[in-house]
Amino acid sequence: MKQRVPVSEIMTRELVTLTPKDSLYDAEKLFKKHNIRHLPIVEDKKLVGVVSYSDLLKISYADVTEENDIEAVVYDMYTIPQLMAKSPVIVGPDATIKEVTEILSGVTFHSIPVVKDEELVGIVTTTDLLKYFIDQY
Repeated sequence: MKQRVPVSEIMTRELVTLTPKDSLYDAEKLFKKHNIRHLPIVEDKKLVGVVSYSDLLKISYADVTEENDIEAVVYDMYTIPQLMAKSPVIVGPDATIKEVTEILSGVTFHSIPVVKDEELVGIVTTTDLLKYFIDQY
């Protein structure tokens, strides 16, 4: 297996993001349209948080009733800043795949934003890591 491979080799560079002013409806649309599970929240290219699809699911089913409009009610109750992780763990593009794997193996979240000079430049997920390790065999 290769040693000291930087995470920049496997991170997603074409990012789908939201701003704190966007709505949870916007988040749900992007999750479904792009088949992704993590959305970095940015202001002027600076990372301010992360929202995951599981975060959205947790509030969507918090008060399940027989009404069809439960998501509408819940989505109107919360904002992106209320739901997002406000201090996500980040790494630089030179962090190694091993370092990122060690971080993700010990936590409950599944993505790490990649930041260079305070600007969001990528995101690496457990899926990216799994694909990398599969390619090694």
